[in-house]
Amino acid sequence: MVTKTISQNTLSWFDEARFIKPDAIFVLTAQYVTFKSPRKVNLGQGTYRDENGNPWVLPSVRKSRELLSQSLNHEYPPIVRLADFRKESRNHYTKKETNEGIACNLQSLSGTGALHLAGLLLRACKHFPRSIFLSQPGPTIIRCCETFQYYNTETKNLEINSYYSALKPAAPNSVVYIHACGHNPTGCDPSKEQRQELASIFKEREVFTLFDAAYLGFNSGNVDSDASAIHSCIEEAKLEAGVCLSFAKNMGLYGERLGCLLLATSAEQTAVKTQSMLEMLQRSEVSNSPAYGAKIANTILADPTLRQAWQDDLITMSDRIRSRREELYGHLVSCGAPGSWEHLIRQSGIFGFLGLSPSIVLKLREQYHIYMADNSWISIAGLNKGNVAYVGEFITKCLKQNASPRCPDMEASEVSTVS
Repeated sequence: MVTKTISQNTLSWFDEARFIKPDAIFVLTAQYVTFKSPRKVNLGQGTYRDENGNPWVLPSVRKSRELLSQSLNHEYPPIVRLADFRKESRNHYTKKETNEGIACNLQSLSGTGALHLAGLLLRACKHFPRSIFLSQPGPTIIRCCETFQYYNTETKNLEINSYYSALKPAAPNSVVYIHACGHNPTGCDPSKEQRQELASIFKEREVFTLFDAAYLGFNSGNVDSDASAIHSCIEEAKLEAGVCLSFAKNMGLYGERLGCLLLATSAEQTAVKTQSMLEMLQRSEVSNSPAYGAKIANTILADPTLRQAWQDDLITMSDRIRSRREELYGHLVSCGAPGSWEHLIRQSGIFGFLGLSPSIVLKLREQYHIYMADNSWISIAGLNKGNVAYVGEFITKCLKQNASPRCPDMEASEVSTVS
């Protein structure tokens, strides 16, 4: 058999390809997995874990799977995906009495896929976004944005005046990308009054709001409460907006990549045209989204008993996250960790921002095998009763050994959102 080899001097179609560094969070997780020791802690992966550090299959999901197994098939779903799932998603994530504001929706490949679909749609529409505003620090899945300072490193809290100042002069037809709750990576959210003020600014400046709603339920244990920022914009301020939902997190369906894009538009005919464009864009991207996860979620949302069981599961998860956050705070204080740590219990949701310098983070990783992002972003769900004292003890030890224990620079490295 004759074989041909490509000469070293032959040009490749891919010579112009750029090397892209691996995602920092996935690299961190790989380092954690590779290190063989029972005494190690992974705080760098934004997924819920139980008290043993294992993935948790929600009881409501287990029951849904049992019911599905009796009549499960594997046919293609329609382009718009499962109609019942889309209906239940809309009904559950908006106030029932006003959900006519949600004019169109489409199943997506998790929250990231919903965000991607929304970007394609906005780019295709008449008014190309003048600017896209993104919080700093914030996720790195969106590029070429105007950033505004979201976090005050001195007060270790939301920098709301910077938020206002960035949006007040925004050009019409700009887009602001914000988290509905549980801001990633800071864990700091605007208050109800601040959300209402922001909605007024969005309306005055004709800004389109795109919500990342990946963690509804993790803050309070109640989806409706955690969606109050969405309600402020759509139901109260009557604004057009997009909502990028993910069931990967709050149903634990990570590998099923289940999400949904909801859009509130201004008129019925606009909704019809927008829905058709979404379907066309989806057809050219993935054609048919996976059906199994959508069937699991729909079974839960459509059945009152299962829906209540899921709400109980959300309370279980949010309560555990809140308890571990308080325990870490308690251990840091009792161990005499230098500095103030009240910011930990002011934060909410699955993420936390410790405020450690990159050198402290590196020492924790290399000497004590406590893995977190370089800018000390952590997943609170990675803490449990077996490791929270260990983490508090060695954070304190490293800080006491360091001549400059605190570092105000929170932008030393990037954090990515895994949706």
